[in-house]
Amino acid sequence: MLEKVFKLSENKTNVKTEVIAGITTFMTMAYILAVNPSILSTTGMDPTAVLLATSLASFIGTLAMALLANLPFALSAGMGLNAYMAFSVCADMGYSWQIALLAVFVEGIIFIVLSLTNIREAIFNAIPLSLKQGVSVGIGLFIAFIGLQSSGLCVDSGATLVSIVNFRENFNSNGIRALLCVIGVLITAALYIKNVRGAILLGILSTWVLGMICQAVGLYVPNPELGAYSLFPAMQWTDFSKLGETVGQCFKADFSAIRVFDFIVVVLSFLFVDIFDTLGTLIGVSTKANMLDKEGRLPRIKPALMADAIGTTAGAVLGTSTVTTFVESASGVAAGGRTGLTALVTGLLFLLSMFFAPIFTAIPSFATAPALIMVGFLMVSGITALKFEPDKMTDTIPAYLAILAMPMFYSISEGISLGIISYVILKLVTGKGKEVTPLMYVLAVLFILKYIFL
Repeated sequence: MLEKVFKLSENKTNVKTEVIAGITTFMTMAYILAVNPSILSTTGMDPTAVLLATSLASFIGTLAMALLANLPFALSAGMGLNAYMAFSVCADMGYSWQIALLAVFVEGIIFIVLSLTNIREAIFNAIPLSLKQGVSVGIGLFIAFIGLQSSGLCVDSGATLVSIVNFRENFNSNGIRALLCVIGVLITAALYIKNVRGAILLGILSTWVLGMICQAVGLYVPNPELGAYSLFPAMQWTDFSKLGETVGQCFKADFSAIRVFDFIVVVLSFLFVDIFDTLGTLIGVSTKANMLDKEGRLPRIKPALMADAIGTTAGAVLGTSTVTTFVESASGVAAGGRTGLTALVTGLLFLLSMFFAPIFTAIPSFATAPALIMVGFLMVSGITALKFEPDKMTDTIPAYLAILAMPMFYSISEGISLGIISYVILKLVTGKGKEVTPLMYVLAVLFILKYIFL
């Protein structure tokens, strides 16, 4: 049955590989079950309700990806988009979280309509192959940077903005976590070099186990004030009744409090970032997995985009911020995932996490960070596909700018923005404007207008 539904042989994979890949993807994404409730609870939402809504929305969106598109991509509440909802829409603009969820719902409906048409697919296909390759590399650096930050290895610095952690300062909480991340990277790299199946997943589990050993012998000391929590999962059940506090609340918003222009700007902001974060992720991960055809197109892009739209709409109704395709899907692809069975396994684990949320949320970020750093390495290898000959610079320089922007501006969509704008401008000023498709001109103008008005 699995062979018939997911065409495993056709995609040169098997059930065991797909299951390991699905578990790997989930393990690298599980942090969202802890982070999203923490961020959205600042708006007044109940953390447990947000966790349940996030789990359910992730399951629905990822299941749609598995069954509609047969692709190994997983979905969940997008980082950045949740912060935008909490700190910009609710905190700065003063909107209630119910109105914010309504904006996400409206964005989801628009997303579905666009997915039924050929607009989003046309955008994907209009982006030149060189930019797609650059986006893949940029995402690699971006998720590696996320790993460095989440492990505590890379920290804020007043003089240089970022710096390596001082291992000696608060060693038993901060320093040991960063050190365990370094050890985890070496373990994962060694396993990968040795061609061990599931090397990335084994790296995560090994690092977590080492952390628990360190806690047991007193090397690691939990200190919540410093973000260092116990590494042993709490054995308790989740209060499912909490979900009732957020389900359907987007339809119960105080419409009299909505300022029409501001609300339109909020919806467009959600839509804009969601579209290009999703496109960027699909481009990057698909390129690395060799899923693009000879023309640089993803054959099943339309149902993939529809799955993303379904996840966003369902998430808004359940009570979480915009659901989007996760760049961490690259970890499952790196582990060998090639079909929707990988996504199905990840989705089922998200559903299961509702029942064992305390266990899954106990996976420390320093244990998942080595996976992100190693996947970053695997994706950066795609830079060799770029051509650095003088006559190819109008293609390569925009790709470079996209690569540079993603980790530096902490945004996939910003990388795509700068890549597309620079591509069009450089083609025009060098007399190669005929190589630019009409849709690329439209996209460049839209991105410029975004920077002016949004």
